[in-house]
Amino acid sequence: MSSKQCPKSENEKEEMQNISCSSTVGSLMYVMVCTRPDIAHVVGVVSRFLANSRKEHWQVVKWILRYLKGTSRVFMFWKW
Repeated sequence: MSSKQCPKSENEKEEMQNISCSSTVGSLMYVMVCTRPDIAHVVGVVSRFLANSRKEHWQVVKWILRYLKGTSRVFMFWKW
């Protein structure tokens, strides 16, 4: 993920306005702080591009959600 992936045209910016990427990343930050420190790095990287996000950034957010869904039972059995 880099700034080279940020939208360059107005069409790309308008397309991403229909997606609630910032709201989803905010929810991931809440989950990260409360229960899932394993996603801290990737959520931090994605959050850097919220002001100027592109489809590639949204795909990373969806990947994080799939990761959380797939590992939800793994973290239930951890003892702190």
